[in-house]
Amino acid sequence: MRVISGIYKRRRFDVPHTFKARPTTDFAKENLFNVLNNYLDFKDHVTALDLFAGTGSISIELVSRGCDRVISVEKDPQHYAFICKVMKEVKTDKCLPIRGDVFKYMERCGEQFDFIFADPPYALKELETIPSLVFRYNLLKPDGLFVLEHGKDLSFENDPHFIEHRHYGSVNFSFFRGAEPAAEPQTL
Repeated sequence: MRVISGIYKRRRFDVPHTFKARPTTDFAKENLFNVLNNYLDFKDHVTALDLFAGTGSISIELVSRGCDRVISVEKDPQHYAFICKVMKEVKTDKCLPIRGDVFKYMERCGEQFDFIFADPPYALKELETIPSLVFRYNLLKPDGLFVLEHGKDLSFENDPHFIEHRHYGSVNFSFFRGAEPAAEPQTL
């Protein structure tokens, strides 16, 4: 696993071969962050939530690029331990790994984020519900951005928060925006 940009650029972390996680490819990750740079300035007090964090590849990239705080939620104990190890190696306190079920975390979170990334297993039967849950639980700030990584067989174009779709090889990203705050009515 390689960090593409930021203060940890070119740092490599060896992911154990026994891991079940399918990390986002470097090619897809680099293109994703090129697109994200058009939406977010990661050095502008950005808070992020990485759901189904896996190896922590996206989390370390977010920290490297200047996010103020990243919460990484991962259920698998080995993957969680690996994320903790990576963050300890780079000596950062900007990432809070949480070992737990993503759906329970989302339901109980009570916090809003500037950026949310979710990379669930492509075969997860609840995958299609993740965008609606992000908005039902009010996890995204009004001008925030949510990105879901998924397989090619899914389309979210009819979701009211959907804004664009990108694909890089077999990796697909659907982008969602929070509702813009309503303008204050003007009195005459």
